[in-house]
Amino acid sequence: MKKIFILLVSAIALITLTACGPKRGSEAWCKKMDEIPKGEWSLNDAGDYTKYCVFKQKPEQE
Repeated sequence: MKKIFILLVSAIALITLTACGPKRGSEAWCKKMDEIPKGEWSLNDAGDYTKYCVFKQKPEQE
């Protein structure tokens, strides 16, 4: 029972911490990506940076 409780609390903490970053495509996200070396970006990061930060498209509402 104790292991299940610890696992559940860990999963909730992980989900909460993951959701705390700036929303992809926001101005804060663009500034954060400017600080990360380009070599550490994924292909999705590079594509989204170009789309939202260079071409200034608005992110889709989720």
